[in-house]
Amino acid sequence: MMSPILEELKQRVGDNANIIKIDVDKKPQAAATYQVRGIPTLIIFKNGEIRWRQSGIFPANELERLINENR
Repeated sequence: MMSPILEELKQRVGDNANIIKIDVDKKPQAAATYQVRGIPTLIIFKNGEIRWRQSGIFPANELERLINENR
């Protein structure tokens, strides 16, 4: 469900952000490391530090705003 939203987001932000999708069923260690409890969980990192995280679905324009606020 998030794939089309993330594709739109990538078009909006271009090279200003890297967007990575991780399948927690295939990478349970990543889920454990970042304490993912709900799917989808969205996390914004800056210089390796978590700046924002939330579970649930967000529209591309809201995610773009959050990325811009945390640059």
